[in-house]
Amino acid sequence: MATPLVASASAAARPASGGVREVGRLAYPIVLTQMSQTVMHVVDSIFVGRLGAAELGALGFSGIWLWTVFSVFSGTANGVQTFVSQAWGGGDERSCGRWAWQGLYAVVPAAMLAVFAFVAVAEPLWRVLGATPEVREHALDYARTRPIGFAGLAIWMVLAAFFRGIGETRTPLVATLVANVLNAALAYGLVLGGFGLPAWGVAGAGVATSIAEWVGAAVLGAAFVRRAVRSRFDTRPVRPDAAAIRRFLRTGAPIGGQWLLDMSAFALFTTLVARMGNASMAATQAMISLLSMSFMQAIGIGLAATTLVGRYKGAGDLASAERSYRSALKLAVALAVGIAALFLLAPDALMRLYVSDPEVIALGRPLLALGAAFQLFDALQLVVGGALRGAGDTRWPFLVQTTLAWALRLPLAWLFAVTLGGGVVGAWYAEFVFVLSLAAALALRFRSGAWRDVRI
Repeated sequence: MATPLVASASAAARPASGGVREVGRLAYPIVLTQMSQTVMHVVDSIFVGRLGAAELGALGFSGIWLWTVFSVFSGTANGVQTFVSQAWGGGDERSCGRWAWQGLYAVVPAAMLAVFAFVAVAEPLWRVLGATPEVREHALDYARTRPIGFAGLAIWMVLAAFFRGIGETRTPLVATLVANVLNAALAYGLVLGGFGLPAWGVAGAGVATSIAEWVGAAVLGAAFVRRAVRSRFDTRPVRPDAAAIRRFLRTGAPIGGQWLLDMSAFALFTTLVARMGNASMAATQAMISLLSMSFMQAIGIGLAATTLVGRYKGAGDLASAERSYRSALKLAVALAVGIAALFLLAPDALMRLYVSDPEVIALGRPLLALGAAFQLFDALQLVVGGALRGAGDTRWPFLVQTTLAWALRLPLAWLFAVTLGGGVVGAWYAEFVFVLSLAAALALRFRSGAWRDVRI
């Protein structure tokens, strides 16, 4: 297992220009990883969707709120990639492992406490927010099974960021594939009662995912401490270093804050949709699951941009850093156009993967037509955001995305969906305006060149 890592890292060390081929070579395992993670959630949605619209809506509702709480830690964990890639590019390979350990100390304990605390208050919160009783009941069943899994996921996120930072993107792919296969088997058994396992419904999906997350973390942990990695990047355990953690959080925490406040706004958006009824929430959950086909690809390409922009900036080669960003944009747009065609040509077939309810399918048609354009601009903002993170430019995007999410997204959602009577389709038009504005703002930030002067 040591040889592929060394070969991959050695190949990455050769001079390169940041062209499409280099970005694609680094991005494709990340894209496959993200797509595999998407399949995990799609599989859960398909199995739970067989139980009914309320159960499917509850899975999406609970999952979004849980991810909202966890997103601050997931985003902060991505700061490890920035530090590791810039250290690698600057020739300081031995510090890469130490940054991963400081990331673990900063992220994992806090993530565990936050998720447990949220589950304790979820029921009264969701009652106040007005989720239907049926959705709320199933959402709580799912939420109560997830805290332990999120602890494993926090470890997974930090270690995956380390491997992406050194340009070794195949190991996270292997971990994701192993976890994905296990989740599919367990979800079939624990949601529907297959393989002689108890049929726990929505709660079974939470148990299956939690077990799979810990297995994925274990695969990455084993790779992190193996000899080839340990000897080159010094991944031996180290003590917490308060100064290093503070330095890490100065760059990583704005990423986490950006994700938290953005996801909080999106969680409130989905709560607004949930109040429209089970059919609206089920259609939204199906759309979110389908959008993830594009979303996860764009995240993968954005993460490749993070590594390459960070690496070239660490090496002082700013021209190659900028070429890497532009190459990543080309790849993301090409993939998004393909997904758009699928949404426009086969909306009913895609919706029937999740539900057979005619009302939900009818709502899905205009949503997927809008989703075709939405996911194109979403891909753009994800890639630009990834490039800015690689450069260490995290505070400005945090402020802009937070402002747009709360000052534009939520007021527009209420205006279009409630005041103007657009319902769930109107709410998603507000999402489109938000993502279009965010993509434009981030692209202008990168074009300004301010990222060149940021120091971490």
